[in-house]
Amino acid sequence: MGQTEKPWPKWRNDLHRIIFGTDTFEGRLFDIILIFFISASVLVVFLDSIGYIHKQYGRWLYGLEWFFTIVFTIEYIFRILSLRKPWQYVFSFYGLIDFLAVMPTYISLIFTGGQYLIAIRALRLLRIFRVFKLGRFLWASRYLMVAIRNSRHKIVVFLWFVIIIVVVMGSVMYLVEGPENGFTNIPDSIYWAIVTLTTVGYGDISPQTPLGKAIASVIMIIGYGVIAVPTGIFTAELARMHSSSDKTCNHCQNAQNDPDAKYCKKCGQPLQDP
Repeated sequence: MGQTEKPWPKWRNDLHRIIFGTDTFEGRLFDIILIFFISASVLVVFLDSIGYIHKQYGRWLYGLEWFFTIVFTIEYIFRILSLRKPWQYVFSFYGLIDFLAVMPTYISLIFTGGQYLIAIRALRLLRIFRVFKLGRFLWASRYLMVAIRNSRHKIVVFLWFVIIIVVVMGSVMYLVEGPENGFTNIPDSIYWAIVTLTTVGYGDISPQTPLGKAIASVIMIIGYGVIAVPTGIFTAELARMHSSSDKTCNHCQNAQNDPDAKYCKKCGQPLQDP
């Protein structure tokens, strides 16, 4: 006879329902409290990195950090105890994030400054999508990713064109301005061309000669057009996808339907052909 599985203790079932469930009041309350603790712990790290705050309240912030670390460590252990197959959680995305969220404070006991790595706890705020049932809106991000993937060839060609412009213009500015005006080498001149073309304008390097200023003006004008090109490519791809495979339900406004669908997968109403 095969070995029968041991009965699962009731307290573990209750623990699993509270920690991993979002359909119960206890589960939602647990996740909301957890998100509050995560946000507070990240805020403590940010405040501790400010010099005058660290000088005045460093001991309090250090104590709070250890408090949050102990809380998250206990939570991590409870998550493992509530699962029949804990290794699936340990090596999952959220499991690895939860593990990395508690380790930096312990590492800081050995390596100075390691506690600032706990800003990775901000990634745990991704749980808000599960807590408030926002996952159903993630289909829109997949729609955008498809548009980016379909327009990648045009974007790559455009980026190569931009690279050629900044290399040529940077080299020209190196010859026109020279080291005496801050253009000490071609890489620095290319850096200036990128900053100017993108209309950032840090001002750490600037042309001094009339010809250099004229070239800079041309690059700035080109920059305004350059910024609009990738946006236009992406927008055109979105419009093409929408016109060719629009399966939005007129009844419930659900757009997450297959291109060949005849009925809405959410409400079951007939779909009109685009």
